[in-house]
Amino acid sequence: MADEIHLRECREDAGQAVLDLWRQAGDVVASPTDSLEQVKVAINHSAALFLVAESKGNIVDTIIGTFDGWRGEVYRLAVSPAVRRRGVARMLVDGAEKWMGEQGCHRITALVEKDHPWATGFWNSAGYQLHESMSRYLRDI
Repeated sequence: MADEIHLRECREDAGQAVLDLWRQAGDVVASPTDSLEQVKVAINHSAALFLVAESKGNIVDTIIGTFDGWRGEVYRLAVSPAVRRRGVARMLVDGAEKWMGEQGCHRITALVEKDHPWATGFWNSAGYQLHESMSRYLRDI
């Protein structure tokens, strides 16, 4: 399957397909940033790498990697049910990690829904460790 998968940077014209995949994948809790406008902002932001995996012309996986000069962050790893457990997510994580490393990043954190055992299992298997002493605080503005 992996030989049918092509990684590329996301383009603005794929914004709706990305939103559709996020809904289809069911892995990502909806947030105020789940709009076509906000997806386009992420696609075009200089501090972000927005990667997609395509199979037969369809977007089957996404990841957003950012580096703010201090830390790297991974967001929105979402995988189509049709390609799960075939190494596609790992390909995108590798691509995001490579890009962040090229930017000078030395530490990466990943935002992971803690009530999704398939997601926490993936990140554990990818070598990421749960940081028990930190909590995430957020505020929508």
